[in-house]
Amino acid sequence: MTRGLDGRGVLISGGTSGIGLATARRFLDEGSRVFVCGVDEFEVKAAIAELSGLGSADGMRADVSSEDDVRALVDAGESALGRVDVLINNAGVADKAKFLDLDAATWDRTMAINLRGMFLVARAVAERMRADGRGGVILNMASTNALGGEEEFAHYNASKGGVLQLTRTMAVELGPLGIRVNCLCPGFVDTPLNRALGNEDEFREYARARIPLGRVGRPEDVAAAYAFLASDDAAFIHGAALVVDGGQTAVM
Repeated sequence: MTRGLDGRGVLISGGTSGIGLATARRFLDEGSRVFVCGVDEFEVKAAIAELSGLGSADGMRADVSSEDDVRALVDAGESALGRVDVLINNAGVADKAKFLDLDAATWDRTMAINLRGMFLVARAVAERMRADGRGGVILNMASTNALGGEEEFAHYNASKGGVLQLTRTMAVELGPLGIRVNCLCPGFVDTPLNRALGNEDEFREYARARIPLGRVGRPEDVAAAYAFLASDDAAFIHGAALVVDGGQTAVM
């Protein structure tokens, strides 16, 4: 049972590693066609080679903070897919810095990719969805960091808080056009991005102290949530932030 995802055209930004790559695999398993982008050319080629063995998949290198790159991405995605029915707006960066040590260049880079990039890709896809009047689904990647302030992540927290509010505003404005908009708020997930911020011992300690289910998330956990929100089963879910965190935000 594909729940309305069979044959859908799915554009996935940040789709060449971690959660994005797992999401591409999940949508291919659902019978969708996917087009992915990433900022690293080698990673993009490796992802396309893998995904092409699983179904209809293509992609390109793109920097989501660049308007020119985003235009080229949406044009290429639409050409490959026929139509973008679902946008998985997933690209993002994260690194640690204490607030008083945080420099403006790091702040600007985080906002450029995590928030500006989210806006640019969503706007470009929504314009196409409005133009043909057939609606669609846009799913933005926020974070549990949009819901609370984690130490050493002021820039990341602020960017993801912005994604949450962007999602809500998009939902208000795009809902009448038949475009459903939601965001995901994953907790700690085992991805290459997070692997760069810690080690296995730190992962285990974090899970023991902060996650009631006793483990960190897997990319596939988040991919399943993306697939649910894109499906017909979620037809009346709009303007929501779905938390996928193993109970992390329930801890006082």
